[in-house]
Amino acid sequence: MNIPIASPIAAAPAAALATPDYTAIKTRQQATWASGDYTVIGTTLQIIGERLVEAVDLRAGERVLDVAAGNGNASLAAARHFAEVTSTDYVDGLLARGKERAVAERLPMTFRNADAEALPFADGSFDVVLSTVGVMFAPNQDQVAAELLRVVRPGGRIGLANWTPDGFIGQLFKTIGKHVPPPAGVRSPALWGTEERLTELFPDREMHTTRRTFHMRYRSPEHWLEVFRDYYGPVHKAFAALDPIGQASLEADILALLRSMNRSGDATLVVPSTYLEVVVHKG
Repeated sequence: MNIPIASPIAAAPAAALATPDYTAIKTRQQATWASGDYTVIGTTLQIIGERLVEAVDLRAGERVLDVAAGNGNASLAAARHFAEVTSTDYVDGLLARGKERAVAERLPMTFRNADAEALPFADGSFDVVLSTVGVMFAPNQDQVAAELLRVVRPGGRIGLANWTPDGFIGQLFKTIGKHVPPPAGVRSPALWGTEERLTELFPDREMHTTRRTFHMRYRSPEHWLEVFRDYYGPVHKAFAALDPIGQASLEADILALLRSMNRSGDATLVVPSTYLEVVVHKG
């Protein structure tokens, strides 16, 4: 059988967009990200948060909000530089993982459950707002962008790291979407990895973008698939939605994608995944 789930990146083209039920979509997405154990994957992405903190030129003492923080990569990076950090996500389990990491490193931080489309903070509450491969997955893109702008003070900065459509993660979800249909009417999250869409989301704002590459390093393509199938919610849920024949087909397609992008030159896996690093200045 083929049961639709909220595939985070693959989505209908803009021309086919209908009015989506954002509440229902977010409920399914929340369950997706709560499944598996994203921390196993998230900790490997720590360098993305470190780079983003440098990109926004963070200053000690600044008030920082990390939106859709997951297990807290950008939050921890900012706290290490003596910022006053509030780490938010709508999955309590991920916030708990981030808190465990902060306690282990003795980093003072605030954690709060929050919906990226309705942030529970006053206008202009923060000097810097960050999100590493997080807010890009929220279904109502225009509302999220408006919220990010609202909670950052005039003269503040918004720092984002977003997977690109042509990079490995973008291609991964395109592959998944062939087997498990995405929710109708939702723009592809990978559009956040394009300058064209960012200009629409943050019109008339000073913006700097840099294409960067994160390398996924695993023992083999099969090892990557094992880890992501067990721990990465979107892949975990995609396989769970399929019968054995569908699972075998999806597995074959993902392994083919991994092998086609593998640049290791040996039995291990080194797959470059492109993301767009973005700094938006609120004048």
